[in-house]
Amino acid sequence: MSEPYVKKLSTILLDSVTDKDPLVQEQVCSALCALGESQPEETLSACEEHLRQHEKLAHPYRTMVLRAMETIVSNHISELGKDVTRAIILLASSEMTKVKDLVSDWQQAASSVLVAVGKRFVGMVMEEMLGKFQPGVLPHCFVVQTLANLSVFNVFGMVPFLTSVLSTMLPMLGMAKHDSMRVVFCCALQRFSESTLEYLANLDQAPDPTVRKDTFASDISSAYDTLFHHWLQSREAKLRLAVVEALGPMSHLLPSEKLEEQLPKLLPGVLALYKKHAETSHVSKSLGQILEAAVSVGSRTLEVQLDSLLAALHAQICVPVETSSPLVTSNQKEVLRCFTVLACCSPERLLAFLLPKLDTSNERTRVGTLQVLRHIINSAAAQMEAKKPFILSSMRLPLLDPNSKVKRAVVQVISAMAHHGYLEQPGGEAMLEYIVQQCALPPEAQHQKPSGEEEPPADSVRDISVSTLYLVSTTVDRMSDVLWPHLLQFLTPVRFTGALTPLCRSLVHLAQKRQEAAAEAPLIQYDGNVTLPSPYAIATRLLTVSSSPYLGGGRGAASLCLLNVLHRDIHPSLGQRWATTIALLLEHLEEHTAKTLSQKEWEEKLLVFLRDSLAVVSDNTWICQLSLEMCKQLPCYNGTPQEKNFLYKCVGTTLGAASSKDVVRKLLQELLETARYQEEAEREGLACCFGICAISHLDDTLAQLEDFVRSDVFRKSIGIFNLFKDRSDNDVDRVKGTLILCYGHVAAQAPRELVLARAESDILRNMFQCFSTKVLGIKVETKDPGLQLCLVQSVCMVCQAICSSAQAGSFHFTRKAELVAQMMDFIKAEPPDSLRTPIRKKAMLACTHLVSLEPELEEQVQSDIIHSCLHSIMAVPPEPEGEGGPQEFLYLDTMHALEDLLRSILRRNMTPQGLQLMVEHLSPWIKSPRGYERVRALGLSACLLQFFLEHLHVSALVPFHNLGLLVGLFSPRCADLWPATRQEAVSCVYSLLYLQLGYEGFSRDYRDDVAERLLPLKDGLVHPDPAILFHACHSIAQIIAKRLPPDQLINLLLTLFESLGDPDKNCSRAATVMINCLLKERGSMLLEKVPEIMSVLRSRLQETREEHVLQSAQHSVYVLASQHCVAVVTSLLGSPLPFDSHTCSLWRALAVEPGLSAQVLGLLLEKMSRDVPFKESRAFLLSSAPDRVATLLPLAATCALHEVMSAPASGPAVTELYPQLFAGLLLRVSCTVGVQLPRNLQAKERRASSSALASRTLDPCSTAVDALRAVLLRGGSEDVVQRVELEGGWELLSTSAGHEDGVARLASAMAKFAGPRLPLVMKALLGAQSSVYEAQRVTSTAFLAELLTSNVVNDLMLLESLLDNLAARQKDPCASVRRLVLRGLANLASGSPDKEKMEFRSVSIRLFGHLNKACHGACEDVFLEQVVGGLVPLLLHLRDPQASVAAACRFALRMCGPNLECEELADVFQKHLQDGRGLHFGEFLNAACKHLMCYFPDLLGRLVSTSLFYFKSSWEDVRAAAPMLTGFLVLHVEPQQQSQVDLEQLTAALQLLLKDPAPKVRVKAAETLGRLVKFA
Repeated sequence: MSEPYVKKLSTILLDSVTDKDPLVQEQVCSALCALGESQPEETLSACEEHLRQHEKLAHPYRTMVLRAMETIVSNHISELGKDVTRAIILLASSEMTKVKDLVSDWQQAASSVLVAVGKRFVGMVMEEMLGKFQPGVLPHCFVVQTLANLSVFNVFGMVPFLTSVLSTMLPMLGMAKHDSMRVVFCCALQRFSESTLEYLANLDQAPDPTVRKDTFASDISSAYDTLFHHWLQSREAKLRLAVVEALGPMSHLLPSEKLEEQLPKLLPGVLALYKKHAETSHVSKSLGQILEAAVSVGSRTLEVQLDSLLAALHAQICVPVETSSPLVTSNQKEVLRCFTVLACCSPERLLAFLLPKLDTSNERTRVGTLQVLRHIINSAAAQMEAKKPFILSSMRLPLLDPNSKVKRAVVQVISAMAHHGYLEQPGGEAMLEYIVQQCALPPEAQHQKPSGEEEPPADSVRDISVSTLYLVSTTVDRMSDVLWPHLLQFLTPVRFTGALTPLCRSLVHLAQKRQEAAAEAPLIQYDGNVTLPSPYAIATRLLTVSSSPYLGGGRGAASLCLLNVLHRDIHPSLGQRWATTIALLLEHLEEHTAKTLSQKEWEEKLLVFLRDSLAVVSDNTWICQLSLEMCKQLPCYNGTPQEKNFLYKCVGTTLGAASSKDVVRKLLQELLETARYQEEAEREGLACCFGICAISHLDDTLAQLEDFVRSDVFRKSIGIFNLFKDRSDNDVDRVKGTLILCYGHVAAQAPRELVLARAESDILRNMFQCFSTKVLGIKVETKDPGLQLCLVQSVCMVCQAICSSAQAGSFHFTRKAELVAQMMDFIKAEPPDSLRTPIRKKAMLACTHLVSLEPELEEQVQSDIIHSCLHSIMAVPPEPEGEGGPQEFLYLDTMHALEDLLRSILRRNMTPQGLQLMVEHLSPWIKSPRGYERVRALGLSACLLQFFLEHLHVSALVPFHNLGLLVGLFSPRCADLWPATRQEAVSCVYSLLYLQLGYEGFSRDYRDDVAERLLPLKDGLVHPDPAILFHACHSIAQIIAKRLPPDQLINLLLTLFESLGDPDKNCSRAATVMINCLLKERGSMLLEKVPEIMSVLRSRLQETREEHVLQSAQHSVYVLASQHCVAVVTSLLGSPLPFDSHTCSLWRALAVEPGLSAQVLGLLLEKMSRDVPFKESRAFLLSSAPDRVATLLPLAATCALHEVMSAPASGPAVTELYPQLFAGLLLRVSCTVGVQLPRNLQAKERRASSSALASRTLDPCSTAVDALRAVLLRGGSEDVVQRVELEGGWELLSTSAGHEDGVARLASAMAKFAGPRLPLVMKALLGAQSSVYEAQRVTSTAFLAELLTSNVVNDLMLLESLLDNLAARQKDPCASVRRLVLRGLANLASGSPDKEKMEFRSVSIRLFGHLNKACHGACEDVFLEQVVGGLVPLLLHLRDPQASVAAACRFALRMCGPNLECEELADVFQKHLQDGRGLHFGEFLNAACKHLMCYFPDLLGRLVSTSLFYFKSSWEDVRAAAPMLTGFLVLHVEPQQQSQVDLEQLTAALQLLLKDPAPKVRVKAAETLGRLVKFA
């Protein structure tokens, strides 16, 4: 079955190769290849037969089939039999030569098939090709090309045929008249020559080892004559290049005498091509081959051609190389290969030509020459051995060239020299120094290029030099004695600083090699070599540069490693200690990067290392010598302030270890004399030096400073050392500032027990003496900011030293108030809108320490400090985005100083009152309209609250009385516009809740589950989505509600009500959210506070017009009413009439929830009906009838009813109370006809009606009518309202004369449009028949009487009860009632329904999914069958054009997954089919089918047959998905399952799909056909 089936599949696919869609064609070919992978012979036979039987098939389609055949042959050549191979060869030969014209793609595809077959069956292919390669007949060009390619791909098989091929081909050369044919012959000759040379080079592996070069000499010689003498002269560039490419390998096969004879013509002929062609790599390659051939035969004529050769080749090497041009790069490689050949045969002539060209200033010439020089140093080392001195001396001028490209080339030459022993020669030192100089170039130099100059695109000069130095040091053994100790000379000169890292690494390697050779011998032998640096110089230099460890590519680690290696030469005692300490320092550097390393911490580690080393040495002479060397090197670091600063610290450390006081005093004096006071870093470094020195020599240090202070140094005319002559005031101030700093550092560093006694008497006294000067006996303080900063900084250090002393508690600081005042003056003098100096920061730090000292500051002084410091920093605008830098760091440091100061003040009063004082100062900033001020204020608040919490000590249970106020202040800020503010606000609330727990007696380490829920919310507040923010605020309020004491609730609410007017709308909204949450959670205990809350709400609404505030107030009223309905309704009814818009909105808020609105409506009905509707009074004594004046409560209740029912949400409640509301309001209308307003309200009504903003009328009857209309509208009786409107009934209702008619029209409309409502309405109205108010009896009787005109009373079976009731009213004392009863008894009248439509496909699919979800227990097995049956439709309809259907399929498959009892398949469904996630259908289907066939292989037949049904779907996406599903099922199933599938049916269906109008369907059908080979 296998062969016929594969053939059938192949035939089906081959028939589809003519598809017009390129994607389908490509897929058909891929499917053919897939068939070939499984059954190569059968597939190839089918392809061969198809092409043979379809002679008229167009060549593009034939090409596709041939390419597929080539792929199959290449992959399965070893499996093919001779019969199939012969058929393929005949077919391909025929296809290739069928037409004489060139049809490149088709003929090339056929040729490729032949070459692929020829890799194994070369004899059979050659037999066919030679049949088409007959003497005297010009062959098809692709026959020649096939022979050429065969010779490359099967050298051993093809070369034995070449003699006959060449003998046949040579006469053809003269017959070739077209350039294209000549090009083919040239290419063939090139390939033949190359394969022959390869054969001859591997004779030991060749099938015929007797083959010799001279076998081909005669034929190649003849061919050479034609190519060189005739074809090379062609005007066609392509032919010329083909000729020259062939001549290269052919020259090796020419007879030696012929080559020697032709060289005088051949070489100029080839060189001439350089001028004719832009792409010259082929010319250079051929030239190199010709030169090699000439040298190999010992040509004498080459000498004659040498000058022209060198000139031409040099010109080629000087062409600028572009990295993006592989052809130019390739050409240069070939040219250098030519130079190698010439160097080996004529080294003197070559150098005589090259070396003078190094003296030229032309960049390209010099770079090119250096490239050649480097190449021949490496490739012709033996020939260059005797020429080393000349080559070295010729480098003199290139070493001076500043051009980067030249430098790079020079470094590469020096690298080659190092490997070949040049640097050991005289002049080699200059090369070494040059390399080190280039290593010292700054890394950024590679980006600084002169205009018009192109820099090297690859590695920079410095990078190449660094790698060269290291490679030479580590890999070239002969260089060790050259480099050591010579490289040590370059350590200390400043100009080589940039090279320190590679230098140190090389020196470490060299030193370690020497140690291995002689372990105990000193590494450095000075022997009078004065150029080598001393051990003190090396130690100082390496230690100093280590302070910037990551500069220069990591010079810190490199320097420390070298220091460790040289330990014996530095001092014999250091080895063991340094082995440990330096290892720890290196480990620290490895753990960090330049960004994470703390410079201060690192320098401290280095100083500890130095201090420890000095202690180990413990030799005063050695230490003094080291300190002298350090002082000597100080000027070397004038350009690197940070390193000089560190060296000053090293000097101080070293002097501290010296025991000679004279040396200490002398060097301190020299430092004061020679310091460059105009440099800030140097002033700081000098002060640090004095401070460190004072640790061991406090008295000497202070004495030296005091001597300096008492000197004449501050006078402009005279200075102690004549250094300060003609200094300006600024210079003098800098000297003063430095001295002040020195005192500060001395105080900070010296032993605390010694400083305390000297602080006021010596240190502060001398500091202030430097700060102020006397003019005419009056003390004048300087205004110089630098000097002020020095004073503030030093005062801070002195105070810090005092505070950290063990005796600080008993120390009485007499100058405390004076110093605080001085610091505050400095702070107040700073500009409030900018932060440019650290004066504020330092002054605040000083105040921080001062506050903690005795005596305590007065309360007013403390308050002034807080106020001034806050104003000094809080209002400073932030730096623009992206311009942070140093200013940002200064701001942060200043804020930290402010935090410390406020904490220090708070520590003095750790009570709720003390905390309240702080918050009162911060409150204006917390509510600031400027976001950055709020962020800062909240940050400070959070910091202070955290501090208060950490230091809280409650000795007795006391209330935290201001908790509600504080929580109310901070909590709305959880929704601030600034994310940082939001997070800080949560931190504040968190701390406040824990403070409350602390005051309740809980321990400090107690963790409250409720309060802890705030922390996860904090992270979520970064999100800018308002919905997320307010949800978080709601959660925060819930947490607050659970932990807030009852007595604090009203304070919190009132504070939050104030926040409703916050200018930040977000905070205002957050306050509304929190208020409503608190009311919901804790409102039950607020009954007594309801009037107060309602009053505050109304006043807030009057103060703001913000919509969200109104909505919040409405919600608050709703929540409060849910708990205290009567109190809220009563409070609202007390609002002044007419209700203003805010009160109306609050009434409407009560309609939100049906249960509450029903309760409110019931209460209002009760209040409206219970009180008398009016009072009678006489306006004038003589008036005939008393006036009726409406009472206020029923009137307010009526207005309230109207407002509540005007809200759409009141619909359900109105419907529920429809009968009572209708009856109550109809009776209210009857009682208010002709009733007047009270006089005070009449005046209001007149004012309102005269204003343009007239609100709803307050007329009692109109108000009742409006409310009645609202009941009908909200209760679903719109038709009733419209009918009464059309008949003018509403106006009639409000008048005495027309009231009865109006009631009748209302009743008629009710009977017609609201019949089902009537039974309960009638029941409610019947109660009014016995009302004390005549008007109510009249109205109810009029309504009931009118109902008798409608048939509805019969339909509703109301007639009997209605007649009974009316009959009972015949004896009513009111004549109008009796009249209306009679009208009713004279009356009799009739009512309508509706339809719907329903769903479609997606509903049934979703139902299927829901059934799966609900399927458990006994039904599972039954339902599994249904799932299997529905699986294919669900999978395929994922491609349904209706998005809702596709979404329903996703849902159903996710629900089906668990019932399939295959966890992996369920996981696939869950992973790929989530709603809202994009679906890669192919990837999903592949994964699903893999698991289906793994766990349910028995389902294959059923699934395939079901998918066949969808091959005819009307939706092309589903039609494409169906074969795709089948293909994946086949791909993943085992072949033995084939019996489940009806292959004939499936194949026929797929064949039909190959004709589908949709290309995507045809693609999938072809792909699946290729997979069916599994069943063959």
